[in-house]
Amino acid sequence: MTLTGFEKFTLGIAGITALSIGAYILAAPHAFYASYGIALGNDASLLSELRAPAAGLAVSGGLMLAGIVRRALAQVAVMLALIVYMAFPAGRLLGLALDGMPSGGILGALAVEVAIAALCLFAFRRRIGLAPASRTPRALVQ
Repeated sequence: MTLTGFEKFTLGIAGITALSIGAYILAAPHAFYASYGIALGNDASLLSELRAPAAGLAVSGGLMLAGIVRRALAQVAVMLALIVYMAFPAGRLLGLALDGMPSGGILGALAVEVAIAALCLFAFRRRIGLAPASRTPRALVQ
């Protein structure tokens, strides 16, 4: 799959964000969550439960970035970007509905995630069937 420049830019934003956040949580969960006003304590089980999805987020971000330079990974990268940036806001909105209003930092994270989700949906709309097909006959495009 060949990506357009805008698609590569979008994967770059999505990948750097996911990789950075995942790596930060892996390396310093206390500091990361303190920035949201959350005190974790030293419960090894809780820290393990936070680091495990953080590793998944970091690897997903790395794969998004790899999809920019490796054509064989481009489709996986696009799907991961859409999955990650649709799932995180969905989970936060569900939490908002079930648990009430979170801190301002969490709401800020939600805003960033929604913005990246919108960017991904716009950038990859043709690939996921959200844009009308081109009216130009395929033979003329080649």
